[in-house]
Amino acid sequence: MHIFFSAIGGTGIGPLALIAKQAGYTVSGSDKQDSLYIQYLRSQGLNDIHIGQTKSQIQKIHEKNPIDWYVYSSAVTMEQAKPEELSFVQSQKIQYSKRDGLLNQILLDKKLKLIAIAGTHGKSTTTAMVIWLFKELSIPLSYSVGAKLSFGDMGTFDPKSQYFAYECDEFDRNFLAFEPYISAITGVSWDHHEIFPTREDYQEAFREFISQSDHTICWQEDFDYLGLQSAKQMTVLESDHPHIQTIKLAGLYNRLDAWIAVNAVHEATRVPVKELLSLASTFPGLQRRMEKIAKNLYTDYAHTPEKIIGCMSVALEMAEVSNQNVIVIYEPLTNRRQHFMRKDYKDCFNGASHVYWVPSYLAREDPLQEILSPTELIKDLADPTIATPMNRDDELKKTIEKHLAAGDLVVSMSGGGGGGLDDWLRHTFNS
Repeated sequence: MHIFFSAIGGTGIGPLALIAKQAGYTVSGSDKQDSLYIQYLRSQGLNDIHIGQTKSQIQKIHEKNPIDWYVYSSAVTMEQAKPEELSFVQSQKIQYSKRDGLLNQILLDKKLKLIAIAGTHGKSTTTAMVIWLFKELSIPLSYSVGAKLSFGDMGTFDPKSQYFAYECDEFDRNFLAFEPYISAITGVSWDHHEIFPTREDYQEAFREFISQSDHTICWQEDFDYLGLQSAKQMTVLESDHPHIQTIKLAGLYNRLDAWIAVNAVHEATRVPVKELLSLASTFPGLQRRMEKIAKNLYTDYAHTPEKIIGCMSVALEMAEVSNQNVIVIYEPLTNRRQHFMRKDYKDCFNGASHVYWVPSYLAREDPLQEILSPTELIKDLADPTIATPMNRDDELKKTIEKHLAAGDLVVSMSGGGGGGLDDWLRHTFNS
């Protein structure tokens, strides 16, 4: 089967394309721009990747080797009013779907049981921890995760595997396409407001996802928040379980994610919890989760209040060891999200000596919606005096250098991609 992946350089589509290649399918693809990840995919044998997403390009590929399945990301239809590739595929009656449709087919073809990690926050870290535990146990595993790992690819197919671990995103209701063998819910708080207009819509989607799962692992807080009923096929965890404090990872939220991962792997493998706890303590982390850029300078994917609180818990534990001040550089992810969550910031930066707030990273925005400035958003903090509006410029660079020279712990928090704060930080301080 020949599968064509549109937006193949994305963190959802790219790993799936690599998985498909390793699973024996013929793979080609396109993206609007080249990237280091696309170059990496080429190095792994995915040579038929084209830059540009035009009808003429996909037509040439189809004429050379007929395409059986066209897979595209949500970004394709959001960024293009009439995607040329999709129009061509429809005219040729080629099967097409988003990534969920193809992944379900791979699971069926390869007889894999799905371990799905879902939730508003902590998905990437928890999925990576599940992958790490399987790796340390030497149990074959196929997987896909939306972050770069230091111990493996973002996506892998192992022909010896029985399970497929997947970071199962609720955006665009993607996770409702699956019927997991095990689902692990890392935490639920209203997000993706353009897809789920009300809090109740969001809660109902998670209830539906759980109803499709053979076994679900979740926190007592989320069990209550979603109004779930007790059932044999559910494991409900307490966030103050004494085992959590035995996990030797910095940051309470990292330890909570690890406890979810331990329970998911225990449910799948029946390896004793005590052994899994020991292995979880050796987890090496993943990119953009308190990733060190330079001495005392870190970058993190935190971009919602819950993620910020989690990142702060790690930073404050690290800073306490060396008696350092914690300085935050914050870039919100998307302007549209800020209109819904601005009142939730309040005290999420508690413990920081100062916050430098830069303009939001813009993506898939409503052109009619007011752009909320850092000055406006800072007003919603419980103590607005701890924050200063800034731009990503030479002044910010000098400010960061000043804090580093003083021995402070500086943490960049941002969820954006290319051209955003994380990208700027790497080019400015890691060149």
